[in-house]
Amino acid sequence: MRRLNPLLPFLAWLPRLSGRSLRQDLLVGLSGAILALPQSIAYALIAGLPAEYGLYAAIVPVLVACLWGSSWHLICGPTAAISIVLYASVSPLAIAGSSDYVTLILLLTFLGGVFQLVLGLLRFGTLVNFVSHSVVLGFTLGAAVVIALGQLPNLLGMHLPSQATALKTAQDLFEHLREVDLPSLALGLATLAIGIALKLWRPRWPALLLSLVLVSLVAWTLPGYFGHVPRVPAFIGQLPPLSPLPLLDLELILRLLPSAVAVGMLGLVTSLSIARSLSARSEQLIDADQEIRAQGLSNMVGAFFSGYLSSGSFTRSGLSFEAGARSPMAGVFSALWVALFAVVGAGLIAHLPIPAMAGSILLICWGLVDRRAIAALFRVSRAEFAVMALTAAATLLLELQTAIYAGVLASLFFYLKRTSRPRIQHSREEQTDVLRVGGSIFFGAAHYLQVRLQACQGPQVVIDARQINFIDYSGVDMLHREARRLQRSGGSLTLRGARPQVEEELQKLEGVQGCPIRFQE
Repeated sequence: MRRLNPLLPFLAWLPRLSGRSLRQDLLVGLSGAILALPQSIAYALIAGLPAEYGLYAAIVPVLVACLWGSSWHLICGPTAAISIVLYASVSPLAIAGSSDYVTLILLLTFLGGVFQLVLGLLRFGTLVNFVSHSVVLGFTLGAAVVIALGQLPNLLGMHLPSQATALKTAQDLFEHLREVDLPSLALGLATLAIGIALKLWRPRWPALLLSLVLVSLVAWTLPGYFGHVPRVPAFIGQLPPLSPLPLLDLELILRLLPSAVAVGMLGLVTSLSIARSLSARSEQLIDADQEIRAQGLSNMVGAFFSGYLSSGSFTRSGLSFEAGARSPMAGVFSALWVALFAVVGAGLIAHLPIPAMAGSILLICWGLVDRRAIAALFRVSRAEFAVMALTAAATLLLELQTAIYAGVLASLFFYLKRTSRPRIQHSREEQTDVLRVGGSIFFGAAHYLQVRLQACQGPQVVIDARQINFIDYSGVDMLHREARRLQRSGGSLTLRGARPQVEEELQKLEGVQGCPIRFQE
């Protein structure tokens, strides 16, 4: 069994499940499926695909990603950002909705999955370490606001086109405030109010599912008042059909390859950010490499079952966490429920009012915001809080994937700024200047240490190097030059308590120009 775990990772947790946890995951999966059905249809239309392809993307890819992934709560599927990027990449090559267009989308999905799988096999999961917790908090906060703003037109009964950023969505809403439909607003607010009441009164109950059912029954029994409120679009139910791909067309593959890399990276960054965010809340340690491999495998397999490229979904993953999912089986059950509804429940799903769906998504968005962690971050580190705020602002002003990159760059900027000025304590011991350096000497910190060395008064300088863990060529070259400068004035540069790896790096230049630095234990 242990030998099979790397190939079949679900064998590590599946035998430990109890009947109680499976029943809980079954209910959570049902709520997730009801949420996924209208979302998946809408995202497929954004991608220029027939509506049923959104359902296909919420079945097989979700099964594979949940069983082969490492996160307890990450649920994948079609997303707005991925759908928009796919449409922009393929629409110049074929007519949206045509058979050729569908083939290109699925081929692009397969190539994106191959790229993701290769990154996972090469163990590029360490890249997720560059997404700091402050970036994840800011991205989660901003994404919750973006998703909520995107659902307000549905809540208010408006028919507005999707916008790329939250700012444009807010401007569009403000310009059409007179078009609010009161019955739609009533259904949406009722769903939100019932969901909040149930979460406070009976936290263990499936609040979202019950609120949707109750509001849908009210809308169905009062057709005179709610009959005009839009419902989830009807669709023809069937299981995902097999879709062979034109893999031998090398010219087409090369043409789609840049888009596949871009959309593959977008999917990974989004999925890992969501997984990191939820794992911090659930105190779970995720395996980033395994998660990357699962994402790639899910898209490769899903492409053969008519599922276009998927990634982590904020709303569905947030629902899984908030509803109390016990294992990845919640995502597996969600995919199976979607498959069941796709075949036999199309008529029932068509009775769900879209404003009620919007109200349930607003409830999920509220649960995504980790208010305690944000307050703690403000008390502990103002610099990290600034990164969080910058990421959240970028999420509101820019596209989601761009906001993640902006947050990562901001984290790296503050990290480099902090490490480029290591803590240095200056003291005098018998007419000898002693500098205690508390940090590594690399290209970013070499100039700062050089300035402090040249500010020393005496010719004899000692560097207490016990806290220096790393030194690169820039640091080696700088110390050699400073040691020779001190030698010319009759002094010396001595490193006290240097680690073996630091001393070795400094002595590598000895064969070329001699090592002018002295070493003390």
